[in-house]
Amino acid sequence: MTKQTLRNTVLFIIVFLSAAISLNASATIKKKTMTVDATAYNSVPGQTDSNPWIAAWNNRLRPGDKIIAVSRDLEKHGLTNGAKVKIEGLPGIYTVRDRMNKRFRRRIDVWMGKDVKKARRWGKKKLKITWHPAK
Repeated sequence: MTKQTLRNTVLFIIVFLSAAISLNASATIKKKTMTVDATAYNSVPGQTDSNPWIAAWNNRLRPGDKIIAVSRDLEKHGLTNGAKVKIEGLPGIYTVRDRMNKRFRRRIDVWMGKDVKKARRWGKKKLKITWHPAK
């Protein structure tokens, strides 16, 4: 075996092992799933504070954003500012940008902009949510 062949073989083994370790590391980051109560809220007086377009972590809410608020007990499960969440029955991915009053437990609030009628039609549901906890 020539030196060049040996180098190529060693390089191949290093690259292969690095890829295997990387794949194994990403495989260990599992999705979390939980059933929660899901309600809806709006950016209108009576449902928020004096600035209804700014969320709890100082994020500006914009029409069309897919935003949820989470009860504070869910934060310890990785549902904190910026977490991406799939909600059973809803298209797309939602981002955690707001937090709910501490009296709520195991609950999310789907933001529906200023459409109060839509939020009322939504009501309260038990839904499954899925997310990747922070690394």
